[in-house]
Amino acid sequence: MKNISINIIKKTFTIFSFIVILLLPVSKASALTLTPTRLEISGDAGQTISQEMTLINERDTEETYYSSYANFEAQGESGSPSFIEAKDDVGTWMSSVTSVVLPPKSSKIIQVKINIPKDADAGGHFGAIFWGNTSSNNNGQLGVGAKTGMLILLTVNGNVTEKGGILEFSTQNKQTFFTSLPVSFYYRFRNEGGNRIKPNGNIVFKNIIGMISAKISGNPVEGNVLPNQVRRFETTWQGKDGPTPLEEKDKGNFFNKIGYEWRNFAFGHYKAEINLSYGLKNEVATALFSFWVFPWHLTIFVIILLLVIFFGGKFLIKKYNHWVIRQAEEILRKEDHKKKVHEEKLSNKKI
Repeated sequence: MKNISINIIKKTFTIFSFIVILLLPVSKASALTLTPTRLEISGDAGQTISQEMTLINERDTEETYYSSYANFEAQGESGSPSFIEAKDDVGTWMSSVTSVVLPPKSSKIIQVKINIPKDADAGGHFGAIFWGNTSSNNNGQLGVGAKTGMLILLTVNGNVTEKGGILEFSTQNKQTFFTSLPVSFYYRFRNEGGNRIKPNGNIVFKNIIGMISAKISGNPVEGNVLPNQVRRFETTWQGKDGPTPLEEKDKGNFFNKIGYEWRNFAFGHYKAEINLSYGLKNEVATALFSFWVFPWHLTIFVIILLLVIFFGGKFLIKKYNHWVIRQAEEILRKEDHKKKVHEEKLSNKKI
């Protein structure tokens, strides 16, 4: 029982170390940059795949980096990888040089081989190759130190079930009323198949008369859903001000909000329709969500402005009419005066 507890603690520590390593700004810690950071490949059972990766030493000193390998699985619905010590699967199929010495400010291309066993199961296999300034110990366990790595998403060709779908599609916090853009959405996608799924498609926004107002990517991060996992994807219909947080939108006085709603204008009832395709057969998954955008600060301002124009216009027209009448009366008065003067002159001449 004691040995089991120790093994659990060791395994938990190893996984935790990998997670911390991945989330830390490792490029600053180790000054090592890898490219690419993710490799999506496929191959047949029994095949050996060779790929290249570039290691870049950004430091001013010579550095030695050591290779290590791991498997990974998704952690929660965020898609963040949880790394596991490589005792089988793709983590043990990979091979490369044990170490590499990089002069200051230099780079080197490294070959990575993946030897797929003849009896490998068809479907998705997921791992990572790490490079760090700490080598493995004698037991083959990974040393704890600054590491950065490249994710390996391998598909072994064969008969693989592809099944998935959208579990939920909504705005953040299921909100249905907004005063302006941006409007943020999320959807949860379940993969019930044996291989990773990368949903591809768009979210189309239609106004109350059915015209398309906007179209955005349904998978802007090009994320994958691993087998038997649910992943949450997030995307936003942006306004001109970009992805402004809700708390920022609510700040400022009434006139600031009027300006914000004008710059990020949308009005009325909208339907958001998400259309995704996935898998080799381009299976389709769709969902709908309706919401309202009513910029009430801007609307009140426009109504007040129209009232001012209407009543002010009536007042100005009335004043103008009075002025025209006065001018006409003045002209008539002058004409009458001239006529009287003229008649008086004629009368005097006759006398």
